[in-house]
Amino acid sequence: MGVEGEFQEYFEALDRSGGKDRCYICRRTPAEVKTFFGFDEDGIPTDAEAFGLEDVVLGEADIMTYRADRPVCSVCQLNIEAIVALDESEVLLKVLRQMRDERDRLWPEGHGPHS
Repeated sequence: MGVEGEFQEYFEALDRSGGKDRCYICRRTPAEVKTFFGFDEDGIPTDAEAFGLEDVVLGEADIMTYRADRPVCSVCQLNIEAIVALDESEVLLKVLRQMRDERDRLWPEGHGPHS
């Protein structure tokens, strides 16, 4: 796909997500995903000398996909792949239902994310 097509995918995904260029799941920005993997926004490793990564550059590697209904980062994609590889998909769905339906039971009073 050419650059024009990639831009079109990106802008269509931003429209679907209400203009938010963040992972739908963890809410990380593309720059935060690069930082998570140890790279600056320009794709250069942050501690190259310490880890012996002199010639490593993130370059063209995608850290965010815009092809799903909402943007998803590579960190969350790797987590989902691990859950599926461990045959834990049903557990994930159960946890999501619990988070949706049993919020008060899951969080101690006064300590939840909306306290």
